Amino acid sequence: MTDHHHGSADAHGSHDHGSHDNSKYIYVFIALCVLTSMSFLTYTDFWPFKGMKEVTWLFMMAVSCAKASLVMMVFMHLWWEADWKYVLTIPASIMSIFLMLALVPDVGLRTRTYSKSRIDNIAQPSDVSEVVNQSKHVEHPAGH
Repeated sequence: MTDHHHGSADAHGSHDHGSHDNSKYIYVFIALCVLTSMSFLTYTDFWPFKGMKEVTWLFMMAVSCAKASLVMMVFMHLWWEADWKYVLTIPASIMSIFLMLALVPDVGLRTRTYSKSRIDNIAQPSDVSEVVNQSKHVEHPAGH
């Protein structure tokens, strides 16, 4: 009796993700710990780019992308998938980047330019404290 699952893996090349060797998971765990430590480094006195928010942000994004890629490739078994995975991920990635870039002008206008009516209706800190004070003095029905 032949094992169809192992036979198909041999027909397409050797795939070791089905084996009981856990060393690759230990290596990924160590890599994730190192990458997390690198992220933590940005909050310590050892970080050489204090005050350079753009460099820190870029570094944190690179570390985050590396960690996400490791998790996806190993734990979602994408490392061992056929090349068709690129047919799905590359167009979706291009589309998401295009969508983010398309929204930049809209978000920029909403945060940097205020119309007269928006300025007139913006909540002030005094408005918030007034609402909080009023809610403290409202009597609630018994049992609630």
